[in-house]
Amino acid sequence: MKKLVISVCIAAMITVLSVSCTAAKSVKKYSESKNDLSLWTDTARAKKALINYMKTITDPSSPDFIPVENRIAIFDLDGTLILETAPTYFDWKMFEHRVLDDPDYKATEEQLAAAHASRDEHKFPGLSASRERMVSEAYAGMTIDEFYAYVRDYMDGEQEGFTGMKRGETFYKPMVQVVEFLISNDFTVYISSGTDRLTVRPLVQANLNIPFSQIIGSDSTIIANTQGDLDGLSYTLNGDEEIILGGVNLIKNLQMNKVTSMIREIGVKPVLAFGNSGTDASMINYSIKGNKYKALGFMLMCDDLDREYGNIEKAEKMRFASEKNGWIPVSMRDDWKTIYGYNVKKN
Repeated sequence: MKKLVISVCIAAMITVLSVSCTAAKSVKKYSESKNDLSLWTDTARAKKALINYMKTITDPSSPDFIPVENRIAIFDLDGTLILETAPTYFDWKMFEHRVLDDPDYKATEEQLAAAHASRDEHKFPGLSASRERMVSEAYAGMTIDEFYAYVRDYMDGEQEGFTGMKRGETFYKPMVQVVEFLISNDFTVYISSGTDRLTVRPLVQANLNIPFSQIIGSDSTIIANTQGDLDGLSYTLNGDEEIILGGVNLIKNLQMNKVTSMIREIGVKPVLAFGNSGTDASMINYSIKGNKYKALGFMLMCDDLDREYGNIEKAEKMRFASEKNGWIPVSMRDDWKTIYGYNVKKN
């Protein structure tokens, strides 16, 4: 009987130790031995804040510890992760290409006028319903795969304003490091862009380890090629049709729309948010204010005139807004050792 009790006790101890070891393995604390964020200057406020944050929220003994399932980060795309200044957004430059350079596309007079004005007269359109409508209409009838192939083909062209870089390679190298840094510390990273999500997917896929399911963007209609004008509630897919772009813009994912899309598609508040303009303010404020976990917001400033096409006045306004709202400013000029890689030069 005494041997049986001892055996049971030993088995119980082994089970407890096994469970404890498994639990310990599942909690990966931040390691200072990692060479993280090496493309950031040591004086960068954002770098210091991110490293200190990671040490705290990955430590199970810390009151600021965040369970892995709640380690959510969200990034804007244009101007936060990729180039938007040479001379404008990727999606609009691709629209110009579609309208003015693609022999297979017959553009409308409205599209031609808008594309010529932006390319020839450097009059880039602001946010408007007509802009979004024209862009959506330009790809109507393409299958999803055809559109992805079109985006990838455009990505392969040389980037205007720089040497040594293609259009699909315009990701800011220090920000790519941030994404990799977060993923290595068990973060789930989302992108929330004002660009159409189907355009964003191939861009991100080629540069970051983020699945399509974690990409949020503006949306246009997607229909069956035999659906016609029927509403989706009135059409039953038989499986033999092709799925095509319908050419009607549904939502522009900016400002408050970024908040509602996060609520719908993520379901929990991110604890880290990264943007670069006033259209990202709602996304960042929603993420960091009233969060039950320690949360940080970062606002990137394009203030580099040597390696980028910066705007000092705009950058200073964003710095002021950051201090006022509790966001951490990121300076391209002061915080980054390189932007696109040392072999890329501004023309």
